[in-house]
Amino acid sequence: MNTNYSVSIIIPHLKDKKILDECIKSIIENTNNIKYEIIVVDNNCQDESIKYIKKTYSEVKIIESKYNRGYAGGCNMGAKNATGDFLLFLNNDTILTPNCVNELLNKINKNETIASVQPKIKNYFNQKLFDYAGASGGYIDYLGFPFARGRILNTIEQDNGQYDSEEKIFWASGTAFMTQRKIFNQMEGFDESLFAHMEEIDYHWKCLLNGYEIYVNPQSLIYHKGGQTLAYGSYKKIYLNHRNSMILFLTNNQKNSFSKIIKRIILEKIAFIYYIMKLNFKGALAIFNANMWLLLNMKYLIERKQKIKKLIKIYHPISNQLIRDYSIIKKYFYNKKTKFNQLD
Repeated sequence: MNTNYSVSIIIPHLKDKKILDECIKSIIENTNNIKYEIIVVDNNCQDESIKYIKKTYSEVKIIESKYNRGYAGGCNMGAKNATGDFLLFLNNDTILTPNCVNELLNKINKNETIASVQPKIKNYFNQKLFDYAGASGGYIDYLGFPFARGRILNTIEQDNGQYDSEEKIFWASGTAFMTQRKIFNQMEGFDESLFAHMEEIDYHWKCLLNGYEIYVNPQSLIYHKGGQTLAYGSYKKIYLNHRNSMILFLTNNQKNSFSKIIKRIILEKIAFIYYIMKLNFKGALAIFNANMWLLLNMKYLIERKQKIKKLIKIYHPISNQLIRDYSIIKKYFYNKKTKFNQLD
């Protein structure tokens, strides 16, 4: 039992009453013996969702924003109004299973150096499969491309228990992860300039540089619908993923070499050509605009890198187990390694 600790469950919400209702129901039904509060951040909601939640769940705390602050800003707003020792960030299209919050809390309490813990995340619509967004714990390659146990690029594995071990990871998925509130405040929360996508990788990168640890606890299980707020393959999702990934690669790396930067730029160009060849001009335009944004915002990149350096009290190098010293793009397309357990 975890009666001595409190958890603030934070859900940023833009639209869709049904998914939010199902998410909150699953929290209430499956979270026992824990002091917790549910905070829904109204990100300038586009439908009647918030009115329904106010009427149906009087215990839910509603925080209202006058504009859509994105995932990063919405979560920050929720965190500022949280009272819990721990913060559990949830997408509004997630479904909790019995004891999943307890399992996360049990793990994060084992050591004060553990900043965050992620559950195993599986696909809501096909529950044999891992979920695209996080699967069973995230890693990154030396060129800044993320992948996960159970999902490499667009290949999603079936869950046969092959990734059920607790492991140190590089990033915990923003779909669902628990973090220490004091560490979240120390890292100054999520970077709102990212708006959505990669903000959790940015946060955990900063945590690792400061000597904290990130874990996945697969004994905790959550199901995720995915793409309910921003559809997979949409212009905005491709744009944010490429732009934000490059921002992190250029500013979070404390020892970036010129050759690494050139290799990453080449891969961006290959991605652009790939979309053109597939006649996905929307995707190609998204990549082009993402890279143009970087060229036009060099001052922002320099200032961001300086800000991250100031956040690092004592520099801790990150091991090759977390930042892999190979290219996941090469492993996947050239070496045909499509499963996480094939990589090493």
